[in-house]
Amino acid sequence: MMNRTILETLPAGVSAPGYDPSAIGTGIVHFGVGNFFRAHEAFYVDRCLALPGQQDWGIAGVGLTGGARSQEKAETFTAQDCLYSLTEAAPDGTRTVRVIGALRSYLLAPADPQAVLDLLADSATRIVTMTITEGGYNIDETTGAFRLDTPAVRSDLSGEAPPTTIFGFVVEALARRRAAGAGPFTVMSCDNLRHNGDVARTAFLGYAQARDPDLAAWIAENVTFPNAMVDRITPTVDAAISARLNAASGLDDALPLVAEDFTQWVVEDKFCAGRPALEKAGVQFVDDVTGYEQVKVRMLNASHALLAFSGLLLGYRLIDETLRDPDLERFVNAYLEQDVIPRLSTPPGLDAQEYRRSVLSRFSNPAMADQLLRIGGDGSSKIQVFWTETVRRVLADGGDLSRIAFGIAAYLEMLRGVDENGASYTPFEPTLDAAQIALASADDLTAALALPSFDGWRDVQTPALTDAIVAARRAIRDQGVRAALSR
Repeated sequence: MMNRTILETLPAGVSAPGYDPSAIGTGIVHFGVGNFFRAHEAFYVDRCLALPGQQDWGIAGVGLTGGARSQEKAETFTAQDCLYSLTEAAPDGTRTVRVIGALRSYLLAPADPQAVLDLLADSATRIVTMTITEGGYNIDETTGAFRLDTPAVRSDLSGEAPPTTIFGFVVEALARRRAAGAGPFTVMSCDNLRHNGDVARTAFLGYAQARDPDLAAWIAENVTFPNAMVDRITPTVDAAISARLNAASGLDDALPLVAEDFTQWVVEDKFCAGRPALEKAGVQFVDDVTGYEQVKVRMLNASHALLAFSGLLLGYRLIDETLRDPDLERFVNAYLEQDVIPRLSTPPGLDAQEYRRSVLSRFSNPAMADQLLRIGGDGSSKIQVFWTETVRRVLADGGDLSRIAFGIAAYLEMLRGVDENGASYTPFEPTLDAAQIALASADDLTAALALPSFDGWRDVQTPALTDAIVAARRAIRDQGVRAALSR
C-alpha cells in the first residue's frame, strides 16, 4: 500500500516529494478533497513545499459529508498517510508520475466536528480554501443574497449542535479567533465561478450577518476573499482506470489520479495572513482576474458543457470522442468563433484564437478519458455560470441565436436520460428536484424553460430565442441530433 514507508523505494519513473511529508506543518485547510483539488491546489502546494522556508504550508483536508463512502474515503487517506500518485498525461502520449505529499491530514467533519473547529481556530491556519462545486455557495440566483432558509443553515444558526455546513464551521472558527486575538485567515474559493472570491464573501458574510452583525463587520474588515481562476482537466477515476494507472506506475495506490499536463492558476494577491510562495511554483498573481475568468469560463467551460450535453445525446460518453465527430467539431468551433470571441475582451498578451485551439486540443486528449456525465454534471449551475454572459450579449446585439438555442435544447433533451440510440444514463443535477427534471420530458416544449438554469438571462429572454429553442428541441426529437445541428 502507498504510505511514507515506500518513499525511499518507489518504482522507476515515479518521483517522490522533494521534502519529508512527515515534517511539514499545516498552514492551509481545504474543504472538499476531490480529484480537482488534488490535481490542482495540492499539486501547486506540493511544488512549493520543496522550496526553502515553505514547509509550514501543508494542507489539512476536510470532508463535509457523512455516510459509508465518506468514511471509507477518510480511512483510505489515513491509511496512505494522505499520499497519492498523480499521473500527468500529455496529448502526445507522454506521461509522468509523481507522489503528492502536500496533504498533511484528513478529517471527516461529521465524525469529529470539534477537531475541525480546533484546526480552523489554530493560529497556524492562515488560509482556508474550498472546492464545493459551483452550486455549493447557497446563493439565491434571483436576489444574489445568501439563502438563510435551507435546513442545514437554519440548524447551524440555531447553535444547538456542532456545525455541519462550511459556513457554520468557518464563521464559528473566525468567531473563536476573534475572541482569542488569533487574527483572521484568508478564505479562498477554487471553484469554477466568475468572481469566486466575491461569491464566497457574499456567502460567508451573509451567514455571519445572520449570526452576529458585529462578527460580520469584523470579518468584512479583516478577512480577505481573493478571486481566482483555476484550470486543469481532471477526470473521474473508476476502478478500471485506477487499475491501469497502478499497472503503469508499479504502485499500489488506492487513490491514484490522472490529469492533463496543462494547468493554470491565476490569483488576486490578497492574503490577510500571509501565503506560500506559489509564484515560484507556477501560480500567476495579478491585481484583477476578471479578464482571465471571462476567457476561461466563456470559452473553455462553456464549450466543455456544450459538447457534453450534445455528445451524450449522440451516444458518446467521453469528451475526446465528441471532437472526433466532424459535426460537433464544426459546431463548437462556430460557437466559439462567431458567438463568443467577437464579444469577449481578453487580457493583454492572451490571443483568443490561440486559446480556442489550445482548448480543443486539450479536449481531444484521449489519455484523459474524461466522462461526459462528469463534465455535464450539475449542468443547471454550470449553464448559469458559463453561458449567461454570452447569451446576454448575443441577445443585446441581435446576433444569430441558432447555436445558443441548440445548446439549450441539447441540455434539456439530455435531462431526459436517454440518448438517440435508446441507451439510458443518469444526469447528475443536485440543484434540481425530480419534478423540475421531469419538465424536460413534458410535451410542452416551453415548460422546462422555467428551470432556474436560465435565470441568468430571463429578464432579457426574447420570443425569438424561445421559438428557436422549441424548434431545436422538436428537431432533436423528430429528426435526430444531427438534423438539429444542421439547422
